[in-house]
Amino acid sequence: MSSISTGRMIDNSSDAVTGKVVWTPAKSIWITAMTLIAITGGPLTFTWSAFAVFILLTAITICLGHSVGMHRLLIHRSFNTPLWIEHILVYLGTLVGMAGPFGMIYAHDIRDWAQRQRECHDLYAHQRPFFIDAFWQMHCIVTLDHPPRFVLDERERRDRFYRFLEATWMAQQIPLALVLLALGGLPWVVWGIAVRVSVSLTGHWLVGHFAHRAGHQGWSVDDVAVQGYNLPHFGLVTFGESFHGNHHAFPESARLGIEPGQLDLGWYFIRLLAGVGLASAIKLPHMIVPRRGLKRADTSASAGNQPQHQVESRS
Repeated sequence: MSSISTGRMIDNSSDAVTGKVVWTPAKSIWITAMTLIAITGGPLTFTWSAFAVFILLTAITICLGHSVGMHRLLIHRSFNTPLWIEHILVYLGTLVGMAGPFGMIYAHDIRDWAQRQRECHDLYAHQRPFFIDAFWQMHCIVTLDHPPRFVLDERERRDRFYRFLEATWMAQQIPLALVLLALGGLPWVVWGIAVRVSVSLTGHWLVGHFAHRAGHQGWSVDDVAVQGYNLPHFGLVTFGESFHGNHHAFPESARLGIEPGQLDLGWYFIRLLAGVGLASAIKLPHMIVPRRGLKRADTSASAGNQPQHQVESRS
């Protein structure tokens, strides 16, 4: 087994393969409860205004919160923004209902570290059949026999707001639920909380499942356990996160839809922040040191045979 440290994961003869899948009660009960409320209560409380609230809040929390705030900013530091903007975006990401900021960092980084090894556990690789993978990803974790050491950056570890969100991430739905109840009654609560959370978490798993199995691949990385693939038809509804092959190629890039025609609304929001002076030090593929083993996998793609560090140099 190779030993490759990545980001906050420090290798000490770690093993990404040997371990067991264990059920996590809190995580499982949380998503089961949200899903059951959505399935039973959604049809009973449907109104067009509640559906509109669901669409609006899902777009805000997934795009601004999860994709831009949690993923591109907090986890990858692909751009800089004032701390108050960062806190707002990460708070919106917490409202997705997946985890707190530290939990999101750990879940992402352990998976990224494992996928960069020559072999990794099937849970990290999304290689089990559809329904087994669904249960594993949304209700379980892997406990590795020899995991890497996880070390949070000091700025994250010392941030009191992030520590508060980490301790209360499930309870953060309550203030929003109270606002929705006051404005639109029970239908807004069911659709704005339960339906939104269950759809967001299920959608996140679906993108991870399919984007690690097959699809368009403009880039590949040699000598790793897992390749990333693009799901071009889902760029709009995932706000750019479905261009996962691009993300595997250029993990620190603030732009995920790097090829012409790849719609990335998260990137457009970052450009909006930059336009009003609230985002800087934006990283793009041509600014990033190429990953070892990175190569063009689809020479018919619009970027042709350009060296990987030249793709999408324009902002």
